[in-house]
Amino acid sequence: MTAPVSLASGYGNFAIPPEAAAAAARAFQTSPLPVLPAAGSEALRAALAGRPRSTDAAPLGPANVVITPGAKAALFALLKTVLRPDDEVLLLTPSWFGFDELVARAGGTLRTLPLSPDNNYDLPAEQLRAALSAGRTRVLLFTNPGNPTGRRYSWAELAGWLQVTADFPDLYLLSDEIYDLIHFESEPPVSLLDFPDPRGRHLVVSGFSKSLGLIGWGLGYLVAPAPVAAACAAWQHATGAAVPAPQQAAALAVTEAAAEVSGRLLEQLRPTRAYLHDFLAALPAARQPPLPAATYYAFPDLRAYLRPSQSPVAASAELVARLRTAGVDVVDGAGCHAPGFARLSYAVPDADLATACDRMAAVLR
Repeated sequence: MTAPVSLASGYGNFAIPPEAAAAAARAFQTSPLPVLPAAGSEALRAALAGRPRSTDAAPLGPANVVITPGAKAALFALLKTVLRPDDEVLLLTPSWFGFDELVARAGGTLRTLPLSPDNNYDLPAEQLRAALSAGRTRVLLFTNPGNPTGRRYSWAELAGWLQVTADFPDLYLLSDEIYDLIHFESEPPVSLLDFPDPRGRHLVVSGFSKSLGLIGWGLGYLVAPAPVAAACAAWQHATGAAVPAPQQAAALAVTEAAAEVSGRLLEQLRPTRAYLHDFLAALPAARQPPLPAATYYAFPDLRAYLRPSQSPVAASAELVARLRTAGVDVVDGAGCHAPGFARLSYAVPDADLATACDRMAAVLR
């Protein structure tokens, strides 16, 4: 049987940043290791709170940041903290496939707001307003840059959304920004944290495995108004423990060297990004989106290759199964609320990507 090549992983093939390895090694010289506060080390939280932001952004300090054992833990802590019984989470889709389960386990009710590839997943302010339900919608959940689409939402777009959400005073905005430094345009990343937050309703989650190369280190963080952050820290103290000190030392090192670390990752990704784009552009039957502006994924439209006798979800699963039989693992877009699409990672070795494209061509051509 052909050994499959995986384009499905959410983790890149990045080497451990030397800054992180050196910082962790130094931390291991302390014996015994310090047991850190549940919210995380003061130095790391201060560094994250002090990242450059716009001049009119809401002020942040260490009290707004909690270091968590991965970004999923940050998401879950925030959802458990802000959701009340029967509260609704409005999710922009296509979306990361893990959100659904996290919302369900946190006790929320999920409702999707589907966006279209035909306009590059735009969300006009009037469409957002029509989707929100006063008194019921508690959280607006989105990713920026988008996983799986690679879409970056601009300053103007976020500002337009915030004009709408200002009319919903009980609504929290939860932005997953874990891919913030993986972008291929000159404009700097835009964060929800760049905007004023007069009602204390802006929540951000991120981590260190995607944009800063700490794969397998188990590190994430959340940024929230101080009362929400304190409640999340209390949750972490009651249900787990602080992330160990050596990991936090590594995270501090890559945070302080973020431009250099992410710059090396971008240089590694540029050739495979171009290769995958050229392959997808040559497919005869699929309408392909523009080159993704961010993340290390493509999200091609493969609906032309679905069997018309099946439902979209079943046909999407069948196509993914055919690709796997041919020796390529991909993420089924149905799990991202977009059947007939597939998430393909190009954060893989050059030879693996070339092999995967050859095998996909045998199925799709």
